[in-house]
Amino acid sequence: MSTFTQILYHIVYSTKNRECSLKHGNREALFRYVWGVVRNKKGHLYRINGVEDHLHILSDLHPTVALADFIKDLKVSSSKWIKDDRVFPGFTGWQDGYGAFTHSWGEKDVLIEYIKDQQSHHGTVSFRDEYRRLLEEAGIEFDERFLL
Repeated sequence: MSTFTQILYHIVYSTKNRECSLKHGNREALFRYVWGVVRNKKGHLYRINGVEDHLHILSDLHPTVALADFIKDLKVSSSKWIKDDRVFPGFTGWQDGYGAFTHSWGEKDVLIEYIKDQQSHHGTVSFRDEYRRLLEEAGIEFDERFLL
């Protein structure tokens, strides 16, 4: 029998120390680069967006790809690309951790709109507050000290 999956991952991760280094002018190039990494891992990128200090990615994964390996590949390869091509001069790396939240297919369109609206959303909500809310909604226990 074949393997069939339909798991949407909402992945969120930040720049190291939440540095505001992802300047607007080059973010589209970063998004295209990440899309290429997802495609090379046989995943499908439904939406990516972000602001100066973090990214949101809505993607599925090929059944043979482990989530932790997928995110490690996204972060390592994009970090190398950013530094080698000097895409964001103030970028020093990605934070060690990440948030990954599973969602049903029926939530896809709402999530896409949420991710598309990041710039206006963060005009009123800090990343810390947003991340706390995502963790709470997912029922994930966390220690405030590790939210930075």
